[in-house]
Amino acid sequence: MPSLNHERAPLYEALLEYRERKNHTFHVPGHKNGQVYEKEGQDKQQVRSVYEEQTVLRHLMALDVTEITGTDDLHQPTGVIQEAQELAADCFGAEETYFLVNGSTVGNLALILTCCTEPGDVLIVQRNVHKSILHGLMLAGAHAVFVTPQLDAQSGLPTAPTVAAITEALEHYPAARGVLLCSPNYYGMGVDLHAMAKAVHAHGKPLLIDEAHGAHYGLHPDLPLSAIQCGADGVVQSTHKMLSSLTMSAMLHVQGDRLDRRLIQQRLAMLQSSSPSYPLMASLDVSRRWIHIRGADAFTRGLEAVDWFRSSMELLPNFTLLTSPSLGEEAAYVTLDPFKVTVSDRTGQYSGYELQEMLEELGCVPEMSDVRHVVFVFSLGSTMEDAKALFHALEQIYQRNMEARNSQIPSCENHTEILSKTSMLVSEPIPFRLQPLAANAWDTVPLEQAVHRKVAEMVIPYPPGIPLLYPGECISEEMIRPLQQLSQQGAKCQGVHDSTLKTLRVLRNE
Repeated sequence: MPSLNHERAPLYEALLEYRERKNHTFHVPGHKNGQVYEKEGQDKQQVRSVYEEQTVLRHLMALDVTEITGTDDLHQPTGVIQEAQELAADCFGAEETYFLVNGSTVGNLALILTCCTEPGDVLIVQRNVHKSILHGLMLAGAHAVFVTPQLDAQSGLPTAPTVAAITEALEHYPAARGVLLCSPNYYGMGVDLHAMAKAVHAHGKPLLIDEAHGAHYGLHPDLPLSAIQCGADGVVQSTHKMLSSLTMSAMLHVQGDRLDRRLIQQRLAMLQSSSPSYPLMASLDVSRRWIHIRGADAFTRGLEAVDWFRSSMELLPNFTLLTSPSLGEEAAYVTLDPFKVTVSDRTGQYSGYELQEMLEELGCVPEMSDVRHVVFVFSLGSTMEDAKALFHALEQIYQRNMEARNSQIPSCENHTEILSKTSMLVSEPIPFRLQPLAANAWDTVPLEQAVHRKVAEMVIPYPPGIPLLYPGECISEEMIRPLQQLSQQGAKCQGVHDSTLKTLRVLRNE
């Protein structure tokens, strides 16, 4: 194999060359390199105004091509896309890398459909997974054995199952086709994937990791190792989340012989658009090149900003930050992404939702919030100016907290805490299917009346997009209170017909 030249971004360079040729195009797309928005000599003010508004879009459209001579084909790459993917694999430590233009979602779907090829195949999955994994189970007609994650004692947040719990599931269900876990989670908490890979491989199964929030892992000494470096077989990363590619662009990394790579390619061709976005793919190529050119220094500015912010928060004692576990401390996580900062109000006066609303009014937009916490994402693109703006916004909220409110809101149970109270460590296989329930198979009842009934819909607070309830699960009394709190706090929920959670659909009693 010829040596790889990481100074190049072959796909992006091919698009620049295409733009410079200024060909007359007689192929799609219909905007014809953005010509549709060029001036036609009209002097009307409205036409000039619209033209000026489209200038940025026109520059992007000049690179928005299709599969023509010289631009290669994502679904059967032999040229610049193949070279770009080989460079990415080398950069991130994989044996093979696939560009994704439908986000990490399509990578998760492809991995599941590669492992589970027959209806009824069993896949061992941590319970608190992203909804895309559930959709993959549905498409495969698979049976999921859910394993309850560890719960961090300090924050109440779930991470991933223990090695012992996964081993127990593998021993109970030796025919399982693999194990699928998520690490790190939305809050940047990660588990020991070295030990997990060793345990899963000892049973002859592939380990699949949804590492959507860890595309930057392994690229700087202060960052945790990546799942690929820890021995996982198939890893999905949202390059757009924590690195610098465009939204919807992601990568799927593979190593070893436990996954059928031909089948992965077939699944991706089936799931992704036959007209993939070249700007998205080029942004993956450029992001990889930037990491190579700058090396670890690519992260210096962002790490300095987040370090300053963390140390400055010591001046605001009303707030508490999620911290890395101490050496020797038994915790539900062993790594914490330094770029993820999770803040909560120590006094209990403000919920995470309220903090997010106030911060947005002050011009700082967090990644997400839950009942207790608000999550901020720093990255290699963050600046000291960003860090100072966020600190000063929290400083204003701190002053309000000190001056204003006399009564505290009731202590709020985080919605994820119900996992430790209501779930078996290892579930029985739960069938997933695409067929919808008939309209006469369910009733709509007030939330309080749903106790001891089986839910007929998924309850998915979003973000983070992790389902609390799956169709067919029985709703216990312990679940009702956290669901009520979600409703009262104004949480946004997907998967339910009533996003306010005032009512819930339950299976009709026989």
